[in-house]
Amino acid sequence: MSQQKVIFQTLGTASGKLIGVATLNVEAALNALDLDMVRALTGQLQAWHNDSNIAMVLLDGAGDKALCAGGDVRALYNASKENPGSTETLAKTFFEEEYRLDCLIHNFGKPILVWGDGIVMGGGLGLMAGASHRVATERSRIAMPEVTIGLYPDVGGSYFLSRMPGKLGMFLGLTAWQMNGADAFFVGTANFFLGSNDKEPLMDALAEVAWSDDEAANSAALSAVLESRPQPEQASVLRKYEDEINALCEGSVADIMARFETLDNPDFARARGALLAGSPLSVQLIWRQAQLDKGMSLEDCFRWELGVSVNCCALGDFVEGVRALLIDKDRNPSWQFAHATEVSDEAIAKLLTAPWSAEAHPLADL
Repeated sequence: MSQQKVIFQTLGTASGKLIGVATLNVEAALNALDLDMVRALTGQLQAWHNDSNIAMVLLDGAGDKALCAGGDVRALYNASKENPGSTETLAKTFFEEEYRLDCLIHNFGKPILVWGDGIVMGGGLGLMAGASHRVATERSRIAMPEVTIGLYPDVGGSYFLSRMPGKLGMFLGLTAWQMNGADAFFVGTANFFLGSNDKEPLMDALAEVAWSDDEAANSAALSAVLESRPQPEQASVLRKYEDEINALCEGSVADIMARFETLDNPDFARARGALLAGSPLSVQLIWRQAQLDKGMSLEDCFRWELGVSVNCCALGDFVEGVRALLIDKDRNPSWQFAHATEVSDEAIAKLLTAPWSAEAHPLADL
């Protein structure tokens, strides 16, 4: 890597233990993840996991705009466009390794603090969702905006969206809603809410903690430090409209679309616009994702997602969605279907059918 896309360092503490710091360092691209970065993070996290001197890990993003705005969808677009209809492209490799990284974070054991300041979207939220300590700030803009490019909330969204209150997880997926810090804290995407200017004082406080070899004790010590920091003043819009959102997202796709089409609440104007302009295939996928068994394991969720994600790139609306939003930027995608209620059962079945047997699944060993 010519530019160091992820910067790794360790910080000393009064206890003698070290804090591992991983900083996503592609500020011009809002720290979007590419395959090199996924591999670098995976290797370093595994090394830190096995290093008894490392008490905890901090993951943050360079600059003041974003932790991570998502995956490098341009590279996936190019690979999918060059190999139309194929599921054996960069998309398969990228999603498989990205999901393994996300799973590693979920199951890390040692405390991981993710500083979710600024933009945290798509693959960025995949990194944040599995961390033991997830900090949002008053400047956070957290979203799963995949409906706008012909995907659906992956990176473990099948697992963490289903654990949000009521229909809020489905709503976030259908509308690309940008949560503020208070929203993220309300739905559990963040479990701590701090001021954006508190990062340096927080690091100073962490350097004074009596870290030990006990992962549970270290996790509790980190929680105690975070709980001692002042919380910003910010209202959660999702909390305010929770009942209305649950009612909006009740029933079938046809029911939901009909309600949004007649919705005139100005606070939902952007959400309504994103849903109505989004990929009809994605809308159907997101609705079906919300019907998955909530008892599915994290690993089973990632296995389900890998099949659906590569199918979206090969057979779905992904290539056209990225073209319209990021390549030609005409914002006029020609989706395969004109409306979510017109999507055929056959088209959905193709997206939901994994291209591998259970035994040959790339994530069979998770």
